[in-house]
Amino acid sequence: MSTKTPGDASAPYDASRLAGELQASIDRGELRPGDQLPTTAALAAQYGVNKNTISKVISGLKAAGVLTGPAGGRTWVRVRPQQVKRHNARYLREKVEVLLPEEERAGYGVAEADSGMSVHSLHEAVYLYEVVPGPDDIRAILGVTDEDQLLRRTFTRRHVAKAGASCSTSYLPYSLVSQNPDLLDADREPWAGGTMHQLYTVGVELDRIEDRVVASMPTPEEQRLLDIPPAIPLLRVRKISYAVGGEAVEVSDIPLPGDRAELIYTTPLERWK
Repeated sequence: MSTKTPGDASAPYDASRLAGELQASIDRGELRPGDQLPTTAALAAQYGVNKNTISKVISGLKAAGVLTGPAGGRTWVRVRPQQVKRHNARYLREKVEVLLPEEERAGYGVAEADSGMSVHSLHEAVYLYEVVPGPDDIRAILGVTDEDQLLRRTFTRRHVAKAGASCSTSYLPYSLVSQNPDLLDADREPWAGGTMHQLYTVGVELDRIEDRVVASMPTPEEQRLLDIPPAIPLLRVRKISYAVGGEAVEVSDIPLPGDRAELIYTTPLERWK
C-alpha cells in the first residue's frame, strides 16, 4: 500500500483521495478479500489525517460494498458474495428428478440451482434440525393443531471463507415427516433430491409451489450473517409447498440480499388453438 509520511504537506490526504488510495490498493491486490485493515488510529497515523476522516472513508467504502465489518469493530476487505439467480422453473426439474435414481438426484440441488456451484464445493454447509412449536403464522399456513409440533430445518452455507452466508429456514409438520425417521436426521443432508424427494418418501406428491416475495431491511443479525452493506434491503421469499390434496406441507423462509439476488419467474402460456 502507498503511504504518506505524517506531516508531509506536499500531498495532503482528504477523504476522497484516501478512499481512492484504499480502493487502488484493493484493485492492485495489495489488499485482498478477507484481509483485515489496520485500526483507525493506525490508518490516521499512516496517512496523517484525523480519525474522523478515516471513519468517514471506511463508512463510505462499506456502503459501496468494498469493505465490511461491524460498526466500532475491526474492518476487512469484503469477500464478494456469490450471485444468486432464483428461477421458478427449478421446481419442474426437481419434481421430475424425484423419480430418478439417487446418483442422478444427487447432482442437483439448491446450491446448483441458485449459484451454479456444487454443494460439495462450498466452504461451509451447516444443517440444524429442531422440533419446535413454530411461529403462529407458519402454523396457520400448515393447518396444524395446537398439539402438533413442527420440524424446523435451518440451512446455512458459505461459498468461500469469510464470505457472507446464504441461509433458509424450513418448517414441516412433525407428524408427517416422522413417518420416516431418516427425515429427522440432519446428518443425512444434503439429501439427494431435496425436500420434494423427502416428502415423496412419506407418500406426498407436490401439486404446486407458491413463492411470496416482499422486501424489507435486514435485522442487525441478518446484516452480519449475510454480510449486507448498509442501506441494502432483503428480498424475503416465503416458499409454500402444497400437496395434491391441497394442503400446505412445507413453508420455507429464504432471505436474499438485494445486492446479489435476481428472481426469475417464467409463466408458460397455453397456446391458442
